[in-house]
Amino acid sequence: MTLIDTHTHIYDPAFDLDREAAVQRALEAGVGMMLMPNVDASTIQPMLETHELFPDCTRVMMGLQPEEVKEDYKSVLALMERELDRNIYIGVGEIGLDFYWDATFEHEQLDAFETQLGWAKQLHLPLSIHCRNAFSFMARILEKHQDGGLHGVMHCFTGSEEEAQVYLDLGFHLGLGGVTTYKNCEVKNFLCNIPLDRIVLETDAPYLSPVPHRGKRNEPAFMADTAKRIAEIYQIPLEELAETTTNNVKSLFKI
Repeated sequence: MTLIDTHTHIYDPAFDLDREAAVQRALEAGVGMMLMPNVDASTIQPMLETHELFPDCTRVMMGLQPEEVKEDYKSVLALMERELDRNIYIGVGEIGLDFYWDATFEHEQLDAFETQLGWAKQLHLPLSIHCRNAFSFMARILEKHQDGGLHGVMHCFTGSEEEAQVYLDLGFHLGLGGVTTYKNCEVKNFLCNIPLDRIVLETDAPYLSPVPHRGKRNEPAFMADTAKRIAEIYQIPLEELAETTTNNVKSLFKI
């Protein structure tokens, strides 16, 4: 059984003391590949250094995470656009909209998001999209720009069935992580209505640990617990879920 973690930040300082051990635990748990999205300018170097340490089981994406969009976002985007010329990135991410804590930079977030959607189209790369408290904005922008050239993952999807259908109709996959194992997660109630070939798995490590690890630092190895729970919801063997979601990722990210 092989699983792929489509969204992990194992380059984060939270792993500075045991990064190699965490990667080894992931491999032993059946997580054979880990995709790392970027966050901001400061994370590029540690992300690339982590990829250099584990070239066989990691891949990298480039993007500006919405919570990190500040006054200097245009210069940061210029840096990232140049970085994409290196041709080592398998996707544009983590990008998106987040108005949960603060909408101070709403205009800047919208501009940065649309700019990065343009990169994905130009480079024919999939997206890793973050959306929190911004569904109406997100749907409107994706509908505006979707001409068949946008595809990718709605990272950490926790929305309603209606929101899920909007993203599916727009051609996106849903990224399911540890939140899916929580008692109050609505997604469990309609997950069986989502075609299995439209979901991928993720951790968002070091955040959002699944049950029974909730409250601890998350890590890629814990994705096995999320996969087990999702297989139970679909009432299919874990091996079938692993095979299908892994094939989904390989097709989507061309790996």
